[in-house]
Amino acid sequence: MPPQLLHTCYRIGDIDRSVAFYEALGFEEVGRMPIRDEAINVFMGLPGDGARLELTYNHGIDSYELGTGYNHIAVTSEDLDATLAQLAERGITPEKPPYSVREGGSRLCFVRDPDGYRIELIEKQG
Repeated sequence: MPPQLLHTCYRIGDIDRSVAFYEALGFEEVGRMPIRDEAINVFMGLPGDGARLELTYNHGIDSYELGTGYNHIAVTSEDLDATLAQLAERGITPEKPPYSVREGGSRLCFVRDPDGYRIELIEKQG
């Protein structure tokens, strides 16, 4: 069997705040796993896709330096305008209005999660 990407993990400063953000994007909490008395892993996934996002909360740490190497993860949207309207109701706004990288290409935009991680929203083309 060929290799497959199982999940992406990043560290978060507040579980409830991060779970609420990713739920607003359509993710579901799949489970939580304590790591001794050091941390809690929260597993999030899009419906039917498994736990592709692992959020690690380390007890006593409420923020992290993101560095310059990380850029983003990408999530599809059936209707980007409707998705942005729903996010706006929760106080989540895009970095800039939706745009296309090339003529005829998908519309996209970026939002940031509560810890500053960038999420690219890409509208599915019909």
